[in-house]
Amino acid sequence: MPSLKINGIRLNLIDEGAGPPLVFLHGFPLDHSMWDGQRREFRSSHRVILPDLRGLGRSEVSPVPVTMDLFADDVAALLDNLGIAEPVILCGLSMGGCIAFAFVRRHAQRLRGLILCDCRAVADTAEMVANRRRLAEKVLSDGPTAAAEAMLPRLFGPTTNEKQPQVVDAVRNVIQASSSRDIAAAQLSRAARPDSTPTLPEIKVPTLIVVGEHDVISPPAEMQGIAAAIPGATAVVIPGAGHMAPLEKPDDVNRAIREWMQSLA
Repeated sequence: MPSLKINGIRLNLIDEGAGPPLVFLHGFPLDHSMWDGQRREFRSSHRVILPDLRGLGRSEVSPVPVTMDLFADDVAALLDNLGIAEPVILCGLSMGGCIAFAFVRRHAQRLRGLILCDCRAVADTAEMVANRRRLAEKVLSDGPTAAAEAMLPRLFGPTTNEKQPQVVDAVRNVIQASSSRDIAAAQLSRAARPDSTPTLPEIKVPTLIVVGEHDVISPPAEMQGIAAAIPGATAVVIPGAGHMAPLEKPDDVNRAIREWMQSLA
């Protein structure tokens, strides 16, 4: 897996295919592998770029505190390093979606389109911030397994838990292979993320909203509200999926993305 020096750290990434650039940003505390189903689908028609975000996956530990703005600036710098000047389609899930909102605020001119999967625009409540901080502390004291135990029960739809245990195990393995320090840092950055609701009406590029039917973290009604606030956005609910819709139901998500991208031509 290649790596590039970006904003003072080394980011690992996959860069495959040729054509219009399509960039995927993974969720917390995962890595690029959650997009394997999309990588295989779109590399025949697009240049597919899947970075491991700073401090996660195989990318280097961040020497400075991470923020959504810093993650977004890393993506912009990565595009520069890869020589990509044309506008890109940016797809983010969960924390990756929060980074996409930051990218809109800081680098909107670099966007051709936006895909938001299973993410939230609103900032955390005080109770949620406290819960994130407690989990960060627990991960630092008990290791990454604490993050896996806290998160896995809420990530997947009931069908996935019953019929695709290998998918659940793959995500567990990624979390448990992560650094406790980096999981805690990313968790704190999520707690400090701004309210992106005011950003929604300012999104001027074609936007696709994708959400799992059984997502309890960013429920369909909430994501449909995000779609309603973005001019001209399209919303698709993925039957049977939870918060990890692209991993649980890759064919359904790929179909939604493909059909939406055809409308951009």
